[in-house]
Amino acid sequence: MRQARPSVNDVYVFITAVAPWEPITRNVVKHVATRAIRRAGVEALSFGSHIFRHSAATGLLRQGASLQVIGEVLRHRSIDTTALYAKVDIGLLQQVIRPWPGATSC
Repeated sequence: MRQARPSVNDVYVFITAVAPWEPITRNVVKHVATRAIRRAGVEALSFGSHIFRHSAATGLLRQGASLQVIGEVLRHRSIDTTALYAKVDIGLLQQVIRPWPGATSC
C-alpha cells in the first residue's frame, strides 16, 4: 500500500483509483460489477455486486457445503436467509424432487 497507492490521510483501505481519492462506496462496487458482468456477456435477471453473493452461495451448495457453512461465509444472521439460496439451484432441486403420488413425472 505504501508504494502502490497515493499518499492519503484516510483510514479506508479501498479508495478510488483516480483523484479525488475517496473511499469506495457500495454504489461504486455495484457500478463496477454491473459494467463487468455486462461486458462479459453474462445473461442474468439482475446485475450488480449482489450476483457475486448468489454465485458464491450456489457454488458452495453444489460442492456440498451445508447451509450453516454458507451462512457463515455470507455472514447471515439467520439460516432462513441462507435457505433462500438453496431455492435458486434448479439442478440440485431436480435431484431431490419427488413426483406427486399418483402423478406421472414431467
